[in-house]
Order: sequence, then structure tokens, then C-alpha cells
Amino acid sequence: MPRKPAPSRDGFNAHWRARFVRYALLHDDDAGVAGWSATGLRARFRFFAGRWSPPRAGGRWLDVGCGAGTYTRHLSAAGQEAVGVDYSVPSLRKARARDPGHATWVAGDARALPFPGGTADGVLCFGVTQALGESGPVVRELVRLLDRDGELWIDGLNAWCLPHLWERLRRRLRRQPPHLHYESPRRLQRLVRDAGMAEVRLLWLPILPGRLQRWQGWLEHPAVVRLLHGVPGLGALVSHSVVVVATGRTP
Repeated sequence: MPRKPAPSRDGFNAHWRARFVRYALLHDDDAGVAGWSATGLRARFRFFAGRWSPPRAGGRWLDVGCGAGTYTRHLSAAGQEAVGVDYSVPSLRKARARDPGHATWVAGDARALPFPGGTADGVLCFGVTQALGESGPVVRELVRLLDRDGELWIDGLNAWCLPHLWERLRRRLRRQPPHLHYESPRRLQRLVRDAGMAEVRLLWLPILPGRLQRWQGWLEHPAVVRLLHGVPGLGALVSHSVVVVATGRTP
């Protein structure tokens, strides 16, 4: 059986862009608009909300790939000048309809954002890289926007998570092209450092499927979090996603 040809990067990107537009047209809940399960979005949001704190009041934060605006609204409620950016105009319309009126909403592509460099105190980019053929361009663009002391949060689907390893192998055996972009955690960390960030940390984000959500709280327990980061290789094998947090531009 001949293998189906892998889509080009442009074709892959266009396919996902059309999917996000379709998600927004078909769904009204934040998770559905963003293409996530409700339990998955809640776990990801808890992860960010529990670890992030605004460095100063009134800072300018960009939420790139904002979807329905879940994180943008959180940034705004925390006293930040929040800007939600997405290339799906239907998603932006639904995000704006949910906003009490404090955030700014901008149509834009994460790889070529319509802002001058060095003008953001922080940039958040969750749920974007898996829908792009490569991560380097978006990482460099996000870092370009940050000021000297800026902070970056970016995530990706962890390529070394056991279920993802199985999924990739299964598709290869069936001669199917990749349907998502998975990140090597260390490579994503290196991309962020090479783009010009000074302090770069890697965090593990384990997320159980919906049918196993009763156990999700165990994975979020501080003792388990310490294990994931303290035992070499453990976090990589069991974590659905990887999050890179970086602060400060290199001179």
C-alpha cells in the first residue's frame, strides 16, 4: 500500500487555519472554538493561572492564537493591557462577544504579527505550534515583540509522551501523513533561547483524557509535579504538553 504523500508545510498550515475557522462557526463554548476538549482546556488554564503572576500592573500582554479569549480575559482581569490575536476572524468575533470590554482584539498571523518590536511586556502562545508546520518562525516573531525584560509563555504537544509516540508510530505504519506538529521539548527550549531569551525554563503539563479526568487532580498535586521535574525522563514520557517559560532578552 503506497504511503499517502505528506502535505507541504503551506498545505498543513492552510488545513489547520480552515479547521479553526470551522471550529468557531460550529461551536459556542471556549473549548470548542479553540479545538480543545472542555476538560483539556480547563487543565491547561489551571496550569497557567496557577503559575503566572503579572510582573507589574498595567503591563501589555499579547495572547497570540487567542481562540475564544479564555486567557486574554484572564490577563485583562489581572490588570494587564490585554490584546487577543488570532487568524480566525470568526473566533475573534466570539472572543469579543465574551469580553466585558477591556481587551483589544486583533486579526493576525502568529508568524507575522502587526506590532512593532519590543512593545510587549509579555506574550502568551498556547495551542498554536501543533497547527504549524514548523515552530522556528513563530518563536522568533514572539520574541521580537518582547521588551528587554519581557516574559514569554509558549507550549507544544510533547513528542516524547508515550501516547503521542504510539500515535505517530501508528500513523507511520498505516502510511498516513502527520496530522499534528509535535515538539521535541529540548528543541523548543533551544529555539526560544536561540531567538534571544536569557532565562529559559521547561515545564511539564500532563493532561488525562476526559474519561480519566477523575485522576487529573493527582497529576496536578505538588508532589507529583516535583516528581515530573525531578526524575529524569519521567515528565517527557507522561506529559501531554510541554511549556517553555522565558524571561529577559539577551543583550
